[in-house]
Amino acid sequence: MKKVFSILLIIMLSACASQTTQPETDVEDRSIGAGGAGAEGSALGSGGANFHPLQDPNNILSKRSVYYDYDSYTVKNEYRGLVLSHAQYLRDNSNAGVLLQGNTDERGSREYNLALGQRRADSVKNMMLLSGARDNQIESVSLGEEKPRSAGQGESSWAQNRRTDIIYRGE
Repeated sequence: MKKVFSILLIIMLSACASQTTQPETDVEDRSIGAGGAGAEGSALGSGGANFHPLQDPNNILSKRSVYYDYDSYTVKNEYRGLVLSHAQYLRDNSNAGVLLQGNTDERGSREYNLALGQRRADSVKNMMLLSGARDNQIESVSLGEEKPRSAGQGESSWAQNRRTDIIYRGE
């Protein structure tokens, strides 16, 4: 029952978030010569000329990490728009695919961190699936504590390591 409630909550939040992110699609330029034609040209609005939306630093799609609170795998509200934008890109580009890498800080046992990293990657995957991405476009894995972004000790370093990274195939 708790899982059904969680899924319904994600759907409701996704619907709310999609209403608030709608203006970004208004700046979308699908004209010929606006960074390519076809499916690749249907990305979310780009602020740069000739940038692919995944590499355009002005585009939300260039942001690739979702960060978590300690011992949590719940996607924070501040990252919902990011996840939904990547889901929309996947929905609009059927040949695109991602690898979601769940990471943890060094605290906890290796087994616990691998399980938590998988839950983190799966939480992003589930949100993307509920937003229209297809299952065959997304692979989720856990790296646990094996790929830290920061090697330091203390909360500021640990916070950088509690994340899910979004990596597109071919990058």
